[in-house]
Amino acid sequence: MSERKPTLESFGKLIAERRNALGISQEEFAERADLDRTYISGLERGVRNPSLTAIVKVAKGFGILTEELLSGLEAKAKSKGR
Repeated sequence: MSERKPTLESFGKLIAERRNALGISQEEFAERADLDRTYISGLERGVRNPSLTAIVKVAKGFGILTEELLSGLEAKAKSKGR
């Protein structure tokens, strides 16, 4: 099985968890990240494969560095034994 789908699903869960921890809607987060709400929804469901530009915008939407966002993804993968 390709690593793509599990990675996209993990990234989506990470975004949803961070967003929910902030207590904001997908719409509000999309505005903060300068992305469309439907795009955020697709990311959270693991059905969108984000570009580097989108990843940077997501990190900015959370007010963190891109490397911090991606380190969270790496930590999720390690906890699943990947």
